[in-house]
Amino acid sequence: MATEKNRFGEEQFSERAQEDLYFAAKDRELFEEMKAQARKVEATERKERARTCPRCAGRLGSYRFMEFVLDRCESCEGLWLEKGKLEGILRRAARGPVGAFLGRCFSKDEKVRQT
Repeated sequence: MATEKNRFGEEQFSERAQEDLYFAAKDRELFEEMKAQARKVEATERKERARTCPRCAGRLGSYRFMEFVLDRCESCEGLWLEKGKLEGILRRAARGPVGAFLGRCFSKDEKVRQT
């Protein structure tokens, strides 16, 4: 870009360069804000997809069963478990009343001792 002279004969190149830098910085700020908004929208969509039933696309609700949190579909009433929860439920159900009593007495978790 060639330098231009104002009516007093002074070069205006530095002013134009500063303007270009200013607007480039503003464009970068706007671009970063738009990227942050897009990330927020993607995160909310991801959370919504995680709370839908994989079988019928119904809404999943959470409830407690034997101190485990399970997801249950409100429309098809299907149960969805995370990795390891089924084994934990089966282990807890198989140990019987004596095992449950000993678990409450010697548990390191304070919530289990109080129940």
